[in-house]
Amino acid sequence: MAKEKLVKNITSRDEDFAQWYTDVVREANLCDYSSVKGCMNYLPNGYAIWELIQADLDRRFKETGVENVYLPVLIPESLLEKEADHVEGFAPECAVVTKGCGSIAIAFSEAFRAATHSECSLFHSMVTSFAGSIPFCSRI
Repeated sequence: MAKEKLVKNITSRDEDFAQWYTDVVREANLCDYSSVKGCMNYLPNGYAIWELIQADLDRRFKETGVENVYLPVLIPESLLEKEADHVEGFAPECAVVTKGCGSIAIAFSEAFRAATHSECSLFHSMVTSFAGSIPFCSRI
């Protein structure tokens, strides 16, 4: 007797893993498509799972002495250019803000990018200059 699919709307994992994963997430009402291309909206159950994962990882990191920090997500394009100078084959994957709302002018382009190497390096050099040789371990 052949295995019968329990849920008809879900692609077989063996057939197409990426589509199977998307189908499971959507059928379980964890996330759904956003009007922003390439993005999904976390629904309440999906966000609750994310919060549990965050809490568990945060506890584990803190047990090892790691401290959390937040760095800006909006950074000057000049920092991305520095990164390109240091990393062979560097190609930034980010959105660049070149214009403000209405009549607001932006003096220089800003890029949305999570934890750039350049920003992290500047942050760590700043922390070590304040703290001297004190060991510092952070999670971004």
